[in-house]
Amino acid sequence: MDVFHIDGGVRLEGRLRVNGSKNAALPLMAAALLTDKPVTLRDVPGLADIRNMVSLLGELGCEGELTEPADASEPSVLSLHTRDETSSHARYDVVRTMRASVCILGPVLARRGAARVSMPGGCAIGDRPIDLHLRGLEALGAHISLDSGDVVARVPNFAQGGRLRGATIFLGGSFGSTVLGTANVMSAATLAEGTTTIESAACEPEVVDLAKLLTSMGARIEGAGSPRIVVHGVESLAGADHTVIPDRIEAATFMAAAAITRGSLTLENCPVDALLAVTDCLGHIGVGISVGPHETDPMRVTCRVSPADRLAPVQITTQPYPGFPTDAQAQLMALVALADGNSVITEKIFPERFLHVAELTRMGARLLRQGSTVVVSGVGGLTGAPVMASDLRASAGLVLAGLAAKGRTTINRVYHLDRGYERLEERLERVGARITRAKSEELVAA
Repeated sequence: MDVFHIDGGVRLEGRLRVNGSKNAALPLMAAALLTDKPVTLRDVPGLADIRNMVSLLGELGCEGELTEPADASEPSVLSLHTRDETSSHARYDVVRTMRASVCILGPVLARRGAARVSMPGGCAIGDRPIDLHLRGLEALGAHISLDSGDVVARVPNFAQGGRLRGATIFLGGSFGSTVLGTANVMSAATLAEGTTTIESAACEPEVVDLAKLLTSMGARIEGAGSPRIVVHGVESLAGADHTVIPDRIEAATFMAAAAITRGSLTLENCPVDALLAVTDCLGHIGVGISVGPHETDPMRVTCRVSPADRLAPVQITTQPYPGFPTDAQAQLMALVALADGNSVITEKIFPERFLHVAELTRMGARLLRQGSTVVVSGVGGLTGAPVMASDLRASAGLVLAGLAAKGRTTINRVYHLDRGYERLEERLERVGARITRAKSEELVAA
């Protein structure tokens, strides 16, 4: 098991390229199951979750090959081609490693008439039920049951030509819309008979990117990016060549990394339009954000993050897109732990997503949690300490704290980070961070 050792107190300076989005890539990969033609995805990050999804697709008869270029500044290419459609079972051994594996449910069901998917796993950040996914697929005519921890979905009379049927579906839940649920239902509806209207659909850029791929495959989709998506079913889909959108959470993490070290970073391939809530928050804190075209390619956007004279406190509430993303909450908490005054952070998406609070407190942060809200009283500095990563984004928050802290911070269980950030330590080291990956002492001793 690997750990990060970070010797903090160094300003980050230089350029970083934002990779393609993991959260967008996983549903895009699942969409390859909707056709027997080749699908090419460009700028797919080389992450643990991506490799796990490639393995899952392989068990479902979809061959995948990720080609990483010799030049790290160039995007990788993932080639997918479904050659065997006899299997429809996503086993627990694969599915348990990541929650996003549930997004194969809709494509397999619509294309093959049946799907058996183990209940998903992922990070320990609170309950994330898939009842809205199942409700949406049932509305399309699927028969849903549970058997030995698996979701079993079937299309009635599929062998006799039966298909899913278009319907009007409401996907709103207690904490707002569901991104993966919207992806599942929208993907399944592309091969349904008739028209499907999804109300209270997720508006996230990742949903828009999926709709763009599906449309290039021959689907007829209207309204992606709004709360109402209309899908006119077609009989079959073709292959496509598609570039994954940049990762807005990775970009937000790098912005916060520059801010917390009082450094300056220029981010290439930065999805600024998808980060308005984050850049607005950073502006209130005092961080400078400037946007312009790339020096050699005017179609690419660069974003320069400049240091603040002082870090001002803020009040934020995580919300569905376009509100402040829950996936950037831990990173912001680490940043405002050094602000001059009291900040208030309220978590409305996953109210239990505060496992990083205790670890930041070990580093000297003054944090008071009351239910789904944390009051952050800024301190003059953080101190390095051994800390434990608990989930993907909490891990990123601890890395940021370690970059700013005095002394050495050791972060255990960084495999969580590897699920969402590709070679993070190498990239941060290139812009000045003193960060190394090593085997944990416990493992070496064993």
